[in-house]
Amino acid sequence: MALIDWVAWMNLTNREADIIFAIMRELSGEFSHDEVRTRVGKQLLDLLDADYFASYVWNDAQRKFVSGVQLNMSDSNLAQYDDYYQFHDPITHKLQRRHKATPVSEIMAHERLKDTEFFNDFLNRDGLYYGLNFFAWDRGENIGDVRIWRRQGKEDFCRRDAQLVDAIAPSFVNALLRTSNSSATRSSVRFCQIADNWDLTKREAEIADLAALGLMDEEISSKLFISKPTIRSHLSSIFRKLSVERRSQLGHLLATKNHQY
Repeated sequence: MALIDWVAWMNLTNREADIIFAIMRELSGEFSHDEVRTRVGKQLLDLLDADYFASYVWNDAQRKFVSGVQLNMSDSNLAQYDDYYQFHDPITHKLQRRHKATPVSEIMAHERLKDTEFFNDFLNRDGLYYGLNFFAWDRGENIGDVRIWRRQGKEDFCRRDAQLVDAIAPSFVNALLRTSNSSATRSSVRFCQIADNWDLTKREAEIADLAALGLMDEEISSKLFISKPTIRSHLSSIFRKLSVERRSQLGHLLATKNHQY
């Protein structure tokens, strides 16, 4: 369905249409990974009359969410999420498996959520009451997300709210991918050339170069004839040695080195 037809089908208000088109225009710009997520978050809070926003990136090698950004939430509370609550979270991994925007109440009834430690000791501390999440995927990798919440006293999110987020989802995914790939593509320096700087093995440098160019585990496996679990093990070692948390940072690191040579 063409976007203009979708706008008519959804019977958007002028305000909703203006914000959605503004988000799409903004996502065509050149921003860092964190900036893309934060800028979208600000616009989505306005579009959905919501109050709180957070966003993370899934690190498959470490099996946890990293690189958080937030709006209207406390850093100290999110630090506790990073260290503890994400590992005692009854909703987010269920939402992560969905490839479309989803109100939290669709996967867990709100009254049931209110009985959990996650709600009482984490969400409620910042006033988060009703939630809606969207997880951006590219070829099997969760490259970012948006987590939007309303305070108590407002209405829960509905399916129409989710459809509004789904409308900007392709532009959001493309913007995240550009941040991952553009720096590596422009850089002439490769990890294979400077592996000794970080004590990377030859195999780790090969994998780092391919990952920096945006290749996923399956593609790297096909090129290097090694298994995906072996690739993930190498990536975990690469991230540790390079002090990075996600693939997109590999491209940015190469771009930085490129300016030094």
